[in-house]
Amino acid sequence: MQLPDIPPAAILSLLVGVLCTALYVVIRGTGHARLIFVLIAAVLGAWAGQAVGSRLGDPLRIGDFALLSAFLVAWLGIAVVAVASTLGGGRDRDDTARGTRGHG
Repeated sequence: MQLPDIPPAAILSLLVGVLCTALYVVIRGTGHARLIFVLIAAVLGAWAGQAVGSRLGDPLRIGDFALLSAFLVAWLGIAVVAVASTLGGGRDRDDTARGTRGHG
């Protein structure tokens, strides 16, 4: 049984996405229920950013991986999820309105 070949861009995009998600949680202080969506958006954004950066040219590269573009689009994906969760309301907003944030 032979394992399928995984492109290096997929592995590096996963690492960039996890790093950006971790930085987001450190900056924000919490991730709550949107954390999985933030991670998915960051990984997909990093992969898309890498693809765009490799076509347009990226000043900061690791081999063929466009690192700067991957980071920028990963943060763009995180911003989209953060804005969507803020506009959509959700659990954080309800807890804040009741004054029970972090207490159940």
